[in-house]
Amino acid sequence: MDYQKLVDEAFEASQNAYVPYSHFRVGACLLLKNGQRIYGTNIENAAYGSTMCAERNAVYQAYCQGYRKADIEALAIVGDCTPLISPCGACRQVLAELLDPMTPIILGCKDYYEVTNMQELLPRAFTGESL
Repeated sequence: MDYQKLVDEAFEASQNAYVPYSHFRVGACLLLKNGQRIYGTNIENAAYGSTMCAERNAVYQAYCQGYRKADIEALAIVGDCTPLISPCGACRQVLAELLDPMTPIILGCKDYYEVTNMQELLPRAFTGESL
C-alpha cells in the first residue's frame, strides 16, 4: 500500500478546511478496499462544540454512502505540525467503533508519517461490545 500517496491526498483535502478561528488545517483520506477514496477536512464553528474533525467527516461520509468497517482499508490524517498530528479523544472513540481495530491509520506531517491503528491509539476502548 502506498501510504505516502494517502498522506499527499489528505494534505490536498486539508486545503478545503474551514478554519477561521484556529487557522489549523487538518485533512483526511479514507481508502476503501474497492480503491475509492473519501476525503475529509476539519470544519470549525463559532460554537466550538459544533466543530467537526477531518477524520470523523471522512468516516461519516463513508458510512453515509453505505460503507462499513469491513470496507475500509486505511485512513490517513495529516496536519502541518510537529510532532505528528493525532486524533482527539472524540475522534478516537468514533474511530474505535467504526473502524476495525487493526485498520492502518497513517498520522502525517509535512516531513514524515507513522502507521498505527486503533488498538494502539485507544487500548481497551469502550465500544458496543462493552454494553
